[in-house]
Amino acid sequence: MLKKIPVRQIKLGMFLHGMEGPWLSHPFWKTKFVLRDQADLDALLRSGVPAVWIDSSKGSDVEGEAMETLEPPPPEAAPEPAPAPATVAAVAAVVSPASPAPAQPEARVAAGEEMQRAAQLVNRSREAVVKLFGEARLGKAIDAEACLPLVEDVASSVARNPSALISLARLKTKDDYTYMHSVAVCALMVSLGRQMGLSETQAREAGLAGLLHDVGKMAMPMEVLNKPGALTDDEFAVMRSHPMRGFEMLKEGAAVPESALDVCLHHHEKMDGSGYPNKLKGDQISLLSRMGAVCDVYDAITSNRPYKTAWDAAGSIQRMSQWAGHFDPAIFKAFVISVGIYPVGTLVKLHSGRLAVVIDQNPGALVSPTVRVFFSTKSKMPIPVQVLNLADPATNDKIVGREIPQDWGFSHIDDLWSKPDVRA
Repeated sequence: MLKKIPVRQIKLGMFLHGMEGPWLSHPFWKTKFVLRDQADLDALLRSGVPAVWIDSSKGSDVEGEAMETLEPPPPEAAPEPAPAPATVAAVAAVVSPASPAPAQPEARVAAGEEMQRAAQLVNRSREAVVKLFGEARLGKAIDAEACLPLVEDVASSVARNPSALISLARLKTKDDYTYMHSVAVCALMVSLGRQMGLSETQAREAGLAGLLHDVGKMAMPMEVLNKPGALTDDEFAVMRSHPMRGFEMLKEGAAVPESALDVCLHHHEKMDGSGYPNKLKGDQISLLSRMGAVCDVYDAITSNRPYKTAWDAAGSIQRMSQWAGHFDPAIFKAFVISVGIYPVGTLVKLHSGRLAVVIDQNPGALVSPTVRVFFSTKSKMPIPVQVLNLADPATNDKIVGREIPQDWGFSHIDDLWSKPDVRA
């Protein structure tokens, strides 16, 4: 039986079914579990959550009278989206809640170390999102809580090394673009959220919004969604309806937070008011939707799509920086820090005349990533592969510019960073 009780009556052994109050005030990422840990109980008592719902059939019952006995409890209220502040520091002040975060992120590891786990996650996530979106196309309501394990796995991988999963997700094929784009934006949102000072709870909620932001494309005609050529004006008008269609689909779902609804509806809005569907301008656009706009565009232009080949990651960052009025400048700056000026996979030329591919970022040294050297521009020949940490003071070399793989006839460049055992 479900019962609503004041938080002061909660005790270990009870099964938490739900919590009263805004999503972001909750001290836990998941809400349905047996409360077994004293630290979790203490966090709940400190959180400011006024009341909780317990299921006495799955855990301990309350002693004395509960406040209410109902079936089922009302849905959680979601917070109003916070307006995007002018600076990254202000973002942290606005959106970081005082309540404790869920599990702390794991320690950072090298990108190469995370690649294998990230590759397995890419395969699992593809299957999960294909199933989720397939059910949405058939009219089944989205259950946001069913998405949480995937978001949790993505957040954990991003914590260990954001470059691994984000870079591998860029390698999506044209056929699975729509599905893997959602996974990539989920990862980018988590990484960006952490860079901006969001709490772990907030970063995961941003990830959930990223995962669901394009679900409206499941309501688009397949012949338009996967058209290999340019869209007609009528077809483009149809595609521009996907944010509203997604918003309507998510509203019918269970436990979908207001922030995910907002990002779904407004991730194509622009700071100058030229976006769609509502032509919102400036601070009319919520914080997470401004974040979603950057993450959505970056992954789109760095991926092969049915009608367009991918731009290189570093070149995409450079082009996006020139689109005045499109993105929030402070959020875009934080995004560049999170993915790097030279993202993993970027082909660069070194001062020594050698070519290398970026294989990892060095936090705090944006222009000095770790690279895998493999080619000499002087001899025009492959050379023994060498890994250089350009941030190491003992390394006597530096990047002088980025290069386009096609200009050098390189067709295997992705193997050099995604498969560490590959040799030039």
